[in-house]
Amino acid sequence: MYLGRVIGTVVSTSKNQDLIGMKLLIVERLDEHLQRIGETEIAVDSVGAGNGEIVIICGGSAARYVFGGNVPVDKSIVGIVDTVETM
Repeated sequence: MYLGRVIGTVVSTSKNQDLIGMKLLIVERLDEHLQRIGETEIAVDSVGAGNGEIVIICGGSAARYVFGGNVPVDKSIVGIVDTVETM
C-alpha cells in the first residue's frame, strides 16, 4: 500500500462489464512527506474519495479482493487519509 493524491477522474462508457458502476480516479503517487513521486495511475475507488484528497492505494492482486476478487483491477483506493505523521 502507498499514499496518493486524487487529481482527476476518468469516464469510460465502453469497459469491462465487471467495472460498470465503478468510479475511476487518476491518482499521483506520494512519498511520506506528501511530495509527488513516480507516474500517475488510474485506480478504482471503493471509499468515495474526491478530487484533491490524500488516499491509501492498494495494488496488485490485493486490489482485486476489495471488490470480491473477480474484478479486473490493479489499483484500488481503500482509504481516505486524515493526517500523516513522520518521525
